[in-house]
Amino acid sequence: MQDFILHWGEMGSKWGLNRSVAQIHALLHISPDPLTAEELAATLNLARSNISTGLKELQAWRLVRTTRQLGDRRDYFTAIGDMFDLIQTVIEVRREREYEPTLNALREIQGRAEQDDTPPEVRARIAETYETMQMLDDWYSDIAQLPRSSQMSLLKVGSKLGALLSGSASKPKKKKKKS
Repeated sequence: MQDFILHWGEMGSKWGLNRSVAQIHALLHISPDPLTAEELAATLNLARSNISTGLKELQAWRLVRTTRQLGDRRDYFTAIGDMFDLIQTVIEVRREREYEPTLNALREIQGRAEQDDTPPEVRARIAETYETMQMLDDWYSDIAQLPRSSQMSLLKVGSKLGALLSGSASKPKKKKKKS
């Protein structure tokens, strides 16, 4: 459990999350029961204020939910348990925070570049960048609307198709170690 939490904290810091925020998420992710902020602070040996700040950030990422229990005034916290839902949530939040604003900015920049003295080569590069990013976003939106079973089938087919197109279909795949 400790190794998982420590690794998740390291991984989170590489993805732009504060290490302690990622550790809070890790503990909630592997915990079979909802935990209070006090339980999180005690288990992780972090200040209560650090836990509170981390929980707010995780809620902003939509990775943690708050619940209540009858007769108890404390908040209980749970993380998204299903890995597929977790990954989809992270992708969707990052899309909203990072990708969509970039698409909007590129659209505006492209429009202005068409009307000013921007060199044609630069305009073409801006247009190519915008069109490629928009195509990827449209693809993501189409895939995200599919039912989970269809998404899983696409993942499996995509892996086989990638191997086929790269010419490695005849090469045996390396088995991953199970820990």
